[in-house]
Amino acid sequence: MTPLAKLLEAALFASARPIPTDELSTLDSEASPEAVRAALEEIKATLDDGGHGVELVELGDGWQLLTRPEYTEAIERAQLALRPQRLSGASLETLAIIAYRQPIGRAEIEEIRGVAVGSVLKALVERGLIDIVGRAEGLGRPLLYGTTSLFLEHFALRHLGELPRADELAVALRPLIRVVEDEAEELPLGDAATAAAD
Repeated sequence: MTPLAKLLEAALFASARPIPTDELSTLDSEASPEAVRAALEEIKATLDDGGHGVELVELGDGWQLLTRPEYTEAIERAQLALRPQRLSGASLETLAIIAYRQPIGRAEIEEIRGVAVGSVLKALVERGLIDIVGRAEGLGRPLLYGTTSLFLEHFALRHLGELPRADELAVALRPLIRVVEDEAEELPLGDAATAAAD
């Protein structure tokens, strides 16, 4: 490996977050952006070809060394990795609406979800998954929300264009919807109404 690739590998190993390419460029003032990009590709190829348990992945607006997916379950089972706090169903639903409709205001999210989302928005902002990206032109100039680079990192996306398309989601969720409908049909009427309410 080239000296620049070794330097970048060491910096990526030491970092707990993805490092943008422009930040990596500051490690060697004589290296051009093309040289940094080539060194990153060299690291990636070395890890891929050498059978290593980690890989170099481009996430959000940066690069990070991560455990290969095939080893994640064993590491979690051994409780060697810190597990991120899970998102509730309400948080995931709200986050999906924001990701697909951003920038979007609280009133629009509440209209789509049919429930108040103030506490969910606050929690998502505190976790750094969404942020205030501006104000709408309407009455009172309500706040508009959008996703952050941490959102991309959390869901292993390089950019928002990698989000599944709406038609792909509909196809993926169709079997799940059918299962729920079938379970409701098997229940007596009172139980089906209770299950639907849940």
